[in-house]
Amino acid sequence: MTDVGHLLEHLFRRQSGQIVATLTRAIGARHLALAEEAVQDALVTALQQWPYRGVPDDQAGWLFRVARNRALDRLRHLKIVADKVPALTGMYEQRPDEARDPRLAGELPPVDDDQLAMMFLTCHPVLPREARVALTLKLVGGFGVGEIARAFLVQESAVAQRLVRAKRVLREKDLPFGPPVPAALADRLDSVLESVYLMFNEGYAATAGDVLVREDISAEAIRVAALLTRHPVTAVPRAWALLALLLLHAARFRSRCGSDGELYLLRDQDRTLWDRALISEGLRALDRAGAGDVISTYHLEAEIAACHAIATAWTDTDWPRILRCYDQLVELTGSPIVALNRAIATARVAGVRAAIPDLEALGSHAALKGYHLLPAVLAEMWREVGDVDRATRHYREALALVVTGPERRFLTARLDAL
Repeated sequence: MTDVGHLLEHLFRRQSGQIVATLTRAIGARHLALAEEAVQDALVTALQQWPYRGVPDDQAGWLFRVARNRALDRLRHLKIVADKVPALTGMYEQRPDEARDPRLAGELPPVDDDQLAMMFLTCHPVLPREARVALTLKLVGGFGVGEIARAFLVQESAVAQRLVRAKRVLREKDLPFGPPVPAALADRLDSVLESVYLMFNEGYAATAGDVLVREDISAEAIRVAALLTRHPVTAVPRAWALLALLLLHAARFRSRCGSDGELYLLRDQDRTLWDRALISEGLRALDRAGAGDVISTYHLEAEIAACHAIATAWTDTDWPRILRCYDQLVELTGSPIVALNRAIATARVAGVRAAIPDLEALGSHAALKGYHLLPAVLAEMWREVGDVDRATRHYREALALVVTGPERRFLTARLDAL
């Protein structure tokens, strides 16, 4: 049962968004909730049947067919089957396309990919910005309410309410499914880019569970980002900058955790494990991103990632350049998370004691209440200057907040060493 559960969790992440999107294309945005429920029913059915009947060879195709049949049953029950059944029954029987490696030339789906069309639907301007991103992460990324809440640093109840209201608006408006006209497509792009960014972040540093890196989620985010750079309307500089950022971060996946799940900080990573091909692609994408006059947050973050990627050693990192990028990011975003990272860069440029007051000042920020990385970074800073008592106190504070296994083991080891 455990193995089947893990398999279904993987499939849910990888395939649920594609199946929901494909069903929605057939039955319309008005019945988006019905499509989502049909996919959830299919997953529950698999959890009930697969341990006893065996796991089918074509798991995603099996889930698609069961979800399609569930949707048909519900449409018949609602007595609206006459105009919708032909679209559903005529659907292809093969499994929906799996996420493909964006590095393989010619392997990307066409630009009318159902998931991309779904993202532009869930990012429709009739929805508030927070609701757009939350709904996209839920329906396309397969995120849980808790994961979305942690991404936004808000309460789960707030996210749940956003999702309910957003689905109600889409149902009432009965918006067309598919890419909008070019002018509207560009207007919705920022919400789509933000959703892809947050999707990648969940794969890069999971907010829950016993695995720090979830490469399948990040690979899907890279696939969609690459797809955006292939579309003539969405291939704008900030889309290229986002792709560059994701590729440069993904290049370091293999060095972030050991075979036993041990977490390695950037300064301790084995740089020979970094994927040089991905770094080269990321740098090329960053070069394409420089075509415009506007510098986005993705440009600045990609520039920071590039500084790390091209440094042959921790001591060779261009920290002054990174700090300048963070200065601009703080001005653009006002984000406390960016301010935290800026303080880390300050420590490398001006010394740890110069950065600690900035970090301690962030403790009063409401958005960082319960955010484990703030006390974790403070603990590292105090440890570095030799103040064992303060370092110990902050490690314990971080351990009381941390939720992932790798981070907990890392912090515990640090605390034990003191």
